[in-house]
Amino acid sequence: MVFWIGLAIGVVLTIPVAAVAARRVERRVRRLEQRARSTERLAELGTLTGGLAHEIKNPLSTIGLNVQLIEEDLDTLAAAQSEAVGAPAALPQDGLARIHRRFESLSRETTRLREILDDFLRFAGRVKLDRVATDVNVLLDELVDFFEPQAAAVGVQIRTQLAADPATVMADSSMLKQAVLNLMINATEAMRQARASGPGGSAHGGSDELIIRSERKRSDGRQMVIVHVTDTGPGLATDSDDKIFRPYFSTKSGGTGLGLPTARRIIEEHGATIHVHSETGRGCDFVIGLPAAEGEGRSSD
Repeated sequence: MVFWIGLAIGVVLTIPVAAVAARRVERRVRRLEQRARSTERLAELGTLTGGLAHEIKNPLSTIGLNVQLIEEDLDTLAAAQSEAVGAPAALPQDGLARIHRRFESLSRETTRLREILDDFLRFAGRVKLDRVATDVNVLLDELVDFFEPQAAAVGVQIRTQLAADPATVMADSSMLKQAVLNLMINATEAMRQARASGPGGSAHGGSDELIIRSERKRSDGRQMVIVHVTDTGPGLATDSDDKIFRPYFSTKSGGTGLGLPTARRIIEEHGATIHVHSETGRGCDFVIGLPAAEGEGRSSD
């Protein structure tokens, strides 16, 4: 009897100790996770800084060369003017056209520099979310209305397949819109470049399509709102799936290489997930998993 009483007392005394130990382990795990995220973030910023220097170097070289050529053209035109006999000579039209083209090149490159720096600041800066209850279906409808003319201009048709019921999440609607818009721009550009690079049009033999879909489902005991951004473009090479969200990794020409990494960062700051399913020659499906707002009704698994 004494033995059982002693054992019971020992168990009772052990419970608080075990609880304290569990809390310590939990805190240690959280610290390690935060440290791992910080280390990953520092590595990304290192890559970003090196890539930024490389990206800026080319436009600056083009700007410097064009300024030098414009100076030479102006010297040539000034010399031709001063050598004219009698009435001042008209400036040669071919010289004016050359200068005009070079000023256009300067304008393009300065715009490119501004885009690079804007994207860098968006990616490297602190993300501060102003979360409010947001119906993802409404957000996607607004994005499609905004982006549809741009997609149509390059021969891409947008289709929507939205959940029948409201799909409410706690989100910064402006930031979330930016993330999804980056995915839509990336998909549209991939299809446009694939069509421009060779015959055959869409990977599916018809017009290029961008499909925006939302659904509600239960995953790992949680209500989730799932957003799909699916294209009918060329897809990714099998070794690109894990790299596509890295800064300055791109399978396309042009762009700043920060659209997808910025989208990923915004989505992860929301406590959400993003991954891509791709099949070469058949397109990509970017999948965002957002925790549904508390109080959302149940849906089928």
